[in-house]
Amino acid sequence: MMSSMVLQLFGLAFVASVLHAKHDPPRRVENLSCVAEQDGKLVSGFLNCKWDAVGGQTEDVKTQYTVMVQHESGTYRSTPTLLNKTMVDLGFFPHFMHFDVWVVADNLLGTVESEHLKQDANEFVKTDPPSKVTAFPEELFPNCLLIKWEHPIEDVRIKLTYQIRYCQSGSHTWSYIPLGDTDKVITSFRLQNLQPNSAYVIQMRCRNREGNSGPWSNWSANETKTTPEDRPRSKPDLWQLSGGDHGEEVQIICKDPKHANGRITSFGLILYNKNGPLEQEIIPADQNQNSSESRVTVLKKISLADKQFVRVCVNANNSKGTSPEACLILVRSSEKTTVEKLKVWTQEGQMFVEWKRPNNTAVSEYVVEWARHGKTDWQRENKTTTRTAIKGSLEKFVRYNVSVYVIQSGRVWKLVHKEAYLEQGAPEQGPTINKSYPAYDNAHLVWDEIPLDKRRGFITNYNISYRKENEAPKSIRVAANNTSYTLTELLGNTKYEVWISASTVAGSKNSNPHSFTTLRYAPGTIEGIVVGVSLGFLFFVLMALLLCFLKKDVLKENFWPQIPNPGESTIGNWSPDYPPKEETPKENCVSGVSVLDVGVCEVKLGFEEDKTSLSLKKGKYLSEEHSSGIGGSSCMSSPRQSVSDSDEGPDLADSTASTVQYSSVVASSGYKGQTPSSHSQHSIFSRSESTQPLLDSEEHPDVSLQEGCRQVQPPPRPSLFTGAENQNSMESDDFRLLGVEQHDFCPLREDTELTTGPDSLSADTESGAVSSYMPQLGGYRPQ
Repeated sequence: MMSSMVLQLFGLAFVASVLHAKHDPPRRVENLSCVAEQDGKLVSGFLNCKWDAVGGQTEDVKTQYTVMVQHESGTYRSTPTLLNKTMVDLGFFPHFMHFDVWVVADNLLGTVESEHLKQDANEFVKTDPPSKVTAFPEELFPNCLLIKWEHPIEDVRIKLTYQIRYCQSGSHTWSYIPLGDTDKVITSFRLQNLQPNSAYVIQMRCRNREGNSGPWSNWSANETKTTPEDRPRSKPDLWQLSGGDHGEEVQIICKDPKHANGRITSFGLILYNKNGPLEQEIIPADQNQNSSESRVTVLKKISLADKQFVRVCVNANNSKGTSPEACLILVRSSEKTTVEKLKVWTQEGQMFVEWKRPNNTAVSEYVVEWARHGKTDWQRENKTTTRTAIKGSLEKFVRYNVSVYVIQSGRVWKLVHKEAYLEQGAPEQGPTINKSYPAYDNAHLVWDEIPLDKRRGFITNYNISYRKENEAPKSIRVAANNTSYTLTELLGNTKYEVWISASTVAGSKNSNPHSFTTLRYAPGTIEGIVVGVSLGFLFFVLMALLLCFLKKDVLKENFWPQIPNPGESTIGNWSPDYPPKEETPKENCVSGVSVLDVGVCEVKLGFEEDKTSLSLKKGKYLSEEHSSGIGGSSCMSSPRQSVSDSDEGPDLADSTASTVQYSSVVASSGYKGQTPSSHSQHSIFSRSESTQPLLDSEEHPDVSLQEGCRQVQPPPRPSLFTGAENQNSMESDDFRLLGVEQHDFCPLREDTELTTGPDSLSADTESGAVSSYMPQLGGYRPQ
C-alpha cells in the first residue's frame, strides 16, 4: 500500500518535472483598466476590465484569468476566461466607495495575481458626452460665440469637468480651451478672439472632476455657427497684370482682405497722379464667388500711354464698414530685373521658390505669383524672405508660371519667370500628325504640339517610329523643340506607317498611326525623261530636215518626177537629114494656147519600099510645124516610136536612141470641152524630142500601125486666136484635153495639112476617140 502511494507521488513529480521543462508558470498581467459606463441616467452595474497578458497560451497548458473586485460591501469575481478581457457584475454601482481590483492567472504550473488597482468608484465611471451643446452668435460681440450645454448625469451622483475645442470650418487644426477655465460646475462658456463672419465647429467632452482622473467621455457632435460681421480690419490684396508690348496697359486686380470680417460687396478705386486725384469709382464685387482671400476681382484696365506713373488706391466695403486702403504705383516700362537665380522645385507635395536678394536695393516686400491658363494667384512675403513655399491650392499635372516681384516703396519691378509642375505625369494624348510630304526616298512630317492642358509635364523628347508592311519598326529620337522632321533612306513607291510618341519624365504617349506612300520617281526624273525625249525628237527632226535639204534633188525626183515640157522641145534637131525650116506664123495661129489633138501612126520600118516616103513625110511635118511660128506646143503629144527602133543604119540609131517623138496639133481657136465644137478648127502638127520613156505601143509598132491607119481627118485650123484671156484658157485646158479630145494621125498620108469640114470631124469624134497615148503592153523600154 505504501509502496503504491510512493509510486504515484513519484509519477506526479516526474510529470511535473517534465512540464516544467517544457512550459513556464503563469505570469502577472499588465495595464489593467476598468470602466463602468453610463446607462441612461444611472451608471451601469457591470464593470468592464481589460489587460495585457504576458506570455501566450499553449495547447498543453491553458492559463485562465479571473477579475477580482473588492469594496466595503463585499468581493466580486468574474467568470474565468482564456481571453484578456472580461466583465464583473456588481449588481448596483456603489458610488462614493473605494474599489480594489486585480486579476488572478492560474494553470497547472501555478497561480499569480496582478497589481491591485485601488481607486474611488466614480473614477471608474465613463459618462456620456455633454448633451444639447449649442452655440449662439452675438451681434455686439462679432468675435465671440456663446456655448451652452446640459450635464449628462446628475451632480448628486458624479461631479464633472468639461473640455471644449473649436476650429474654423474646413480646417483640421483644433484649438482647446484650458481645463482650468471649465473646471467648475457650469453649463455655458463664451468663446472669444474669433474671426468675425467666420464659421466655427465646436465639440465638448467631460469626465469625473474629483482628482482630475478617470476616463473622458466621447466628443459631442459637431456644432457649427458663424460669427457676426464686422468692418474689414485689413487692406485688400492689390496687384497688377501688365499688358501691351511695352507695359502701357495694366489690369488692376485684387483679392478680398485677409480679415474681411464679412462679405465684401464693393471696392472703392481712386486714381492719383502728381497733381492729385484723377478719378474715383465704386466697383461691385463678384458675388458669384465665395467670400475668401482666394477670390480675385478684376477692377479696371488703366492705360499708361500718356502717363508717366499712376498711383492706385483701393478699399473694400462690407455691410459694417470700409477697410483701410491698399496702394500701388504703376510705372510705364518698368523693365528692370532685380531678382537673380530664381529656382523652383517641388518636394513632398509642395512647390518651393527660392531667389537671391537684389543688391543695393531697398526692398519693401516680395510678391510670389503663380499663373496657369486663365487663372492668376499670388502671395506676399516680407523683405527678409528669400525662400518660401507656395501656400495656394495647386493642382497636379498643371503647368504654372512662377514669378517673383520686388516691391520698392509701392513700385513693382518686373522679373523673369520659370515654369513648373507640382507633379508630372505621362501626356494625356499624343501629338497629331497633320501633314506629310513624301518624296522618292524621303518624307517630311509635320505635327502639332500637344495642348498645354494635355501635356501633364514637360516634353523631354519626341520619338518617331516608322515601318514598312511586315517589317520591324525603326525609331528616331527628336528634340522637344521640333515639330517637324524629314525621314530619309526610304524606298520609292512604298507605303509606310508612322507614329510619334511624346515623352515626359513620367511616361510617354503615342499618336494615332499615319500612313503615306513614297513617290514612284525621284524629283526631276520625269522632267529629265521628258527633256531627253524632246531633245531626241528635236534632233531627229533637225537631222531629217538637214537630210531633206541635202537630198532635195533626190526627193524631188522621187516625189515630183520631171515632166517634159513640149515648149522646150528640140524636135528640129532629132534628124540630121532634115534641118528645121523657119516658117512665119500664120494669121490664124496663136502660139502657147492650144488644144491638144494627137494622133499616132507607127510605121513598121521593116517595109523597105516605104522608107523614103516615111522620111519625106517626117521632114515635111517637121518643116511645116517648126516653121509655123508656134515655136513648140504647150501641150504634150503621144510618144512615137524612135528612129532608133527602125532597121536603118546604126548611125541614125545612135543619134536618136534617147529621144521620143511627139506629135501635136495646135488649134488656133481651142475649145473648152472634151468634144470639138461644130465650127471648123485648124490644127498644127509638130514633133518634139524628149527623154520620156517609150510606151508599150512604141515597143510594138505592128499593133500601132494597124490601129493608126484608121485615120480621122483633122479639123481645119481656126482663123485666128485673139486676146490674152483665150490664151490663158487654152493653157489651162491643154492637159484636160490631152486625155479626152484626141485624134489619130497617120504619117503615111501625103497631105500635111488636111482641111476637113466640121461635120466630118464631129462625126469622127463621136464615133470614138482614140487615146493619144497607146496602151502600154510591155512596160517601159530602156533608153
